[in-house]
Amino acid sequence: MDIIYLSDLRIETIIGIYDWERRVKQTVSIDLEMGTDIARAAASDHIDDTLNYKAVAKRLIQFVENSEFQLVETLAERIAEIVLEEFGVPWLRLRLAKPGAVRGARDVGVLIERRRQPA
Repeated sequence: MDIIYLSDLRIETIIGIYDWERRVKQTVSIDLEMGTDIARAAASDHIDDTLNYKAVAKRLIQFVENSEFQLVETLAERIAEIVLEEFGVPWLRLRLAKPGAVRGARDVGVLIERRRQPA
């Protein structure tokens, strides 16, 4: 299996449990590894034969910007569901970070791996 990835996709959103967090957009950072087979795309050199990372990024930006979750765990699960279902990715690893959430740490967040359920 090959991997197509997005690194440090930064998106502004409402995220958090505290009152002030519900009023102010904060930045989340997404690192995403998506399992795929790039052989057909490498042979054809055509975008229609691969996982279009720009389309994935645009979809995630739209979704995250309009979301208002309390927990990064919930946001991470919803992102994983979108990528697995809408883009037909069989496997992914997602790192969702909330920079500056804890004083003294660059960021905090979650790292999850998910597989698409067989039909």
